[in-house]
Order: sequence, then structure tokens, then C-alpha cells
Amino acid sequence: MILQFIEEIEETISSSFIVVSSDIQKYSSSSKKEAYIKGKLTFIDLSFLEFSIFVIEKGKRLVFDKYRYQYMDSMKKLIFRYDNALHYKEIPTFPMHKHLRDKVVESSLPDFKELLEEISTHIIQSIK
Repeated sequence: MILQFIEEIEETISSSFIVVSSDIQKYSSSSKKEAYIKGKLTFIDLSFLEFSIFVIEKGKRLVFDKYRYQYMDSMKKLIFRYDNALHYKEIPTFPMHKHLRDKVVESSLPDFKELLEEISTHIIQSIK
């Protein structure tokens, strides 16, 4: 299950027209029931995504113990970040939340394909 999750991330990255380079590191437990994936993707406008995911296979589901998807422009200014750090307890989706440049909002965990679609939309809108 975890290996399939990692393969889906890799396939999403390799099929994306906005990704120009990627550096991904993967670590898994000997039982293949836990994995840590981190990486950096650079996009066609030189913006980039840094991400880290610690995932555990429990029964027939994956539990995302910790995650961070930080998207920044080419000048290293935050565009958005999804994470589940244990702060912002007032957010209804605690611990999941999304940082924007000027505020923090509720969110759910986006899957990797949704995340790249959001970034693609941002890139296209910034070009216009």
C-alpha cells in the first residue's frame, strides 16, 4: 500500500508539464509499513515545492502522521503551505491547515495530484 502511494507520487510528478526538475528521497521501514518521503520540485516559472510526508500503513488505510507541502515563488517567498503541525487549535480542521501569505485557513490534506493542479493553476494565473 505504501509502495503504491510512493509510485503514485512519482507518476504524478513525471507526468506533470509544470515540473522541470525533482529531487526526491524515500525511506521505508523494513516491514514496509512506514515511509518518509521528502523532496523538492522546481517548476517552469522557477517557483518550487518542498515537501515531506511521514506515512504509516494501518490496516487497509494510510495515516499521514506528519506532512508539509510548502510552495514558494522564485524569490523564496511563501505562496502557501499545507501542514498538520500542532498549532492553530482554533481552526476547525485542526491539526490540518493551510498557510497563505497573510493568514492561516482550514484545509484538508490534498493528494499529490490535487496539489500539483493547484500549483499549475497558480502558475497559469501569474503568467496572465
